[in-house]
Amino acid sequence: MPTPPLTPLLSQNRAWSESMRAEDPEFFMRLVEQQVPQYLWIGCSDSRVPANEIVGMAPGELFVHRNVANVVVHTDLNCLSVLQYAVEVLKVKHILVVGHYGCGGVRAALQNQKLGLINNWLRHVQDVQQKHDFQLKGIEDEDARVDRLCELNVVEQVMNVCQTTVVEGAWERGQDLSIHGWIYRLSDGIIRDLSINVTANDNLTESRDAAATKLIAKAHKWL
Repeated sequence: MPTPPLTPLLSQNRAWSESMRAEDPEFFMRLVEQQVPQYLWIGCSDSRVPANEIVGMAPGELFVHRNVANVVVHTDLNCLSVLQYAVEVLKVKHILVVGHYGCGGVRAALQNQKLGLINNWLRHVQDVQQKHDFQLKGIEDEDARVDRLCELNVVEQVMNVCQTTVVEGAWERGQDLSIHGWIYRLSDGIIRDLSINVTANDNLTESRDAAATKLIAKAHKWL
């Protein structure tokens, strides 16, 4: 009789639980009591980008929201609910918008692939593409162009986070909250800081433009 397809997952879960208890007998009891993460991670759904693992954090240390192409939309109640809970209840101090090079969603948006329902979602990435069309058209290699759009998409999503009522309200209250843009490379496992770090609602456009300019200056080193 064949092994049910989900049996390995359950077995691996038990092995993981036993390993964690052996290493730290009180680990799960602490998790039950509370979660006190300092960070909200907004990233892509790609299974190759496991948020906790690539920053070396244990369960309870990183609050995570993921969707295709790490997009922040002001009408997405799922994302906004996560954002509000993280900021107003958990009191995170840092929001990390994290994209990754070679993102399939970004590539599909750039190539205008016809994929059905998800094209409605990827329209938001195409808006980023159109905003930075001049810069993108100057990149001949398609993979490099995709990667640049991945970077620019992170920068624009940082802007979108900053312009939510949740974040604006936190800053008005004087809450300590910073928004950051990062990007992860699958081929080496390294996260790169895209040099957009916002701590107040002032000069958002300048922050975005400065980050976009730095992308051009650093392109020869990263790509």
